[in-house]
Order: sequence, then C-alpha cells, then structure tokens
Amino acid sequence: MRGRVCLIVALLSLVVWLSVRYGDQITVASLAEHETALHAYQAEHPLLVFGAAFLIYVSIAGLSLPGATVLTLVYGWYFGVLPAALLVSFASTMGATVAFLLSRHLLRDWVNRRFGDRLEGINKNLDEQGAFYLFSLRLIPLVPFFILNAVMGLTRLRVRTFWWVSQLGMFPATVAYAYAGSTFPDLKTLAGEDLSAIVSVQLLLAFALLGTLPLVLKRVVNIMRPTDS
Repeated sequence: MRGRVCLIVALLSLVVWLSVRYGDQITVASLAEHETALHAYQAEHPLLVFGAAFLIYVSIAGLSLPGATVLTLVYGWYFGVLPAALLVSFASTMGATVAFLLSRHLLRDWVNRRFGDRLEGINKNLDEQGAFYLFSLRLIPLVPFFILNAVMGLTRLRVRTFWWVSQLGMFPATVAYAYAGSTFPDLKTLAGEDLSAIVSVQLLLAFALLGTLPLVLKRVVNIMRPTDS
C-alpha cells in the first residue's frame, strides 16, 4: 500500500508539473502559429516529441482536465492516424488509471461524498455483467470520463482489469478521433472550429459503428455464455 501511495503521489506531481509548465502552450491556436517549426522539430527529435506528447496527454487525462478530445484531433493531424491512435490509447488509459488510483487511495472520502449515489448501481451492474459493463461504458460514454474513473476507483474492480478493459473499450473512439484529426489540412482549420471540415461519410460511418458495437458484442457474449443444465 505504501508503495502504491508513493507511486500515485509521484504520478500526481508529474502531471501537475506538466500541466503548469506546458498547459498554456498546447492550445490549438498557439500550436497553429508554429506548424512548420513543430514538424521540423518532430523530424529532428521523434522520440523526444512522442514522449512529451505522451506525458502531456497523461497529465490531462489523469487530472481530468478539459481538452483531451481536441488534443486527440491535434495528435491525429501531427502524427498520423496509427501513431496517434496508439499514443492516445496508452496515454488515455494511463491517465484514467491515475485518476482511478487517486480515487481509491487518496480521494476516497471526497469521491464517495460527491458520487456515492452512483456507486450502488455500478457495483450491481459489475456483479451482473462483470468487466463487460465497464467495456460498454467506455464504448458509449454515457457517464463522463472523470466521473467513471473516480467511481470505479471505489468499486472492487482490480486495477489490471480496469486498465485492459478501458484500453480496449476506448480504442475504437480513439481511432475515430485520430482519423478525424488526420483529415485536417492544417491546425488553423481546427483552431477555427469549422466542424464541416472533418465531417465525411467515412467518419459518420465510424461513429455509427461505435454506437452499434456494444449491442453486437453483448449479443455475442450472451450467445457464448454457458447455460445452467
């Protein structure tokens, strides 16, 4: 327990420092002013850029700060679909797990007072559906990201189960947003918030599939589940 608490404190210190140090530099408008320099720096220092982008995303997801969706679009534009999807998939899952551990070990009383009314229903659904319940919530985020992470920290769910189910469940939407970002010709288009610039038949189809996937998977699980003789 002491080791976990020390790890959580270290991660929290890291994400706070990153947020304070770089928070005002990762707005879309500020990045749009340095597009050429950003690409040149990435070409010269690919590992450094990728690592910094990873830690910035972890800090935003771990502290439940706004901007994760826009940052996914930016990464899709900057790195391309596949690299951005992999980066965001692991970074968002690590950030979610940081929030999960903070809730479980350091902020339990506060989270319980704030969101305790949701805990009974979530525990009941976890008992009935197991990890599939979390998987379905990740695919269709009916519960806001930060609330789900915090409340799940108060459940009996194991950390490793929370990690792999979250990563698997969030991956389809991550790919869709990374793809959307990759369709932007430049960051000035994204900074202008012109949503028509990314709307396409392919993108609409991707999000339609996201909506039906949980129902299909649940049907498959019910068919494969052994019945009592």
